[in-house]
Amino acid sequence: MTTDRSALVRGARRIVVKVGSSSLTTAAGGIDPARVRQLVEVLAAARSAGAEVVLVSSGAIAAGLAPLGLTKRPRGLAAQQAAASVGQGLLAHRYQEEFARHGIVTGQVLLTVDDVTRRAHYRNAHQTFAKLLELGVVPIVNENDTVATSEIRFGDNDRLAALVAHLVHADLLVLLSDVDGLYDGPPSRPGSRLIPVVRSEADLASVTIGPAGSSGVGTGGMTTKVEAARIATGAGIDVVLTSADQAAPALSGAEVGTLFASTGKRRPTRLLWLAHATSGQGTLTLDAGAVRAVVERRASLLPAGITAVGGGFVAGDAVDLLAPDGTVVARGLVNFDAEELPALLGRSTKELKVALGAAYEREVIHRDDLVLL
Repeated sequence: MTTDRSALVRGARRIVVKVGSSSLTTAAGGIDPARVRQLVEVLAAARSAGAEVVLVSSGAIAAGLAPLGLTKRPRGLAAQQAAASVGQGLLAHRYQEEFARHGIVTGQVLLTVDDVTRRAHYRNAHQTFAKLLELGVVPIVNENDTVATSEIRFGDNDRLAALVAHLVHADLLVLLSDVDGLYDGPPSRPGSRLIPVVRSEADLASVTIGPAGSSGVGTGGMTTKVEAARIATGAGIDVVLTSADQAAPALSGAEVGTLFASTGKRRPTRLLWLAHATSGQGTLTLDAGAVRAVVERRASLLPAGITAVGGGFVAGDAVDLLAPDGTVVARGLVNFDAEELPALLGRSTKELKVALGAAYEREVIHRDDLVLL
């Protein structure tokens, strides 16, 4: 593992850059053309230096506030979706114009959790990104706020950016914010110190992170950025966290902001999304033998090992697997509706085939759709 900032950044061939709403918009909530232009100039320079760039951009809801006569981000989901519907087109058009000045084509990619956790959808998302980058396009990614529901939201674009970085096999993730790095306490507090490098969880032991959502137009905070850094570094991707006005030196390898050095190896991508981008829509309680099979042997979950079903999920949803004491041990994509399962519990697949037909001789959750938590 190297923490040579210049070598690490300059050696990155594929970079995901995330920018927050507060770094793109005015205090009134509209898009700030000067800020967008400054960011695009930095990203165009990175492209000229030989790197492929993927941009994860917040700002759709914020950009839609002023045209709708709203003075602050609405709380209701329907109102947020309306603002996103208006603002997403404005934001995409602004990026398109600014990148075109550098001869660069952009492509808009709007994602929901379903797009990257269900196997067929995930494969399509992966192929779309691969083709866009092959064609020299800069993908501009956002959560599809217009249609996402509270049950299928990423929740914040920091986490989305970390997962996209893994999806596209990025070498580096750059998180741009209105704060110039990670401090050991609130940056506004006298004596708080910038932490230049985080090599492991031990380096975070003395850090006091303030509450998320400090901005009037964004949803993120330092908590979400540190969590995004954990996801990315644990999957083998280095992370630089700094302010948007330090984007140019950050992408040149200068010692600005905080470097989170990678701590793990690349993992199966879809399971990373399943672990970090979903929440369980229900629960399956397992007996001790099934827990051992799932956790220790990484086996599929069969109906014989399930003792109870909770929630109103349908086939294809993510559900949490509980040990007998209620501890969550894993999450997986279930193959049956919640209402079907009670009749199957405690029975072998061979018995179910005889009683109900061949369609029931299958796993409740296949091991390829399971991730340990």
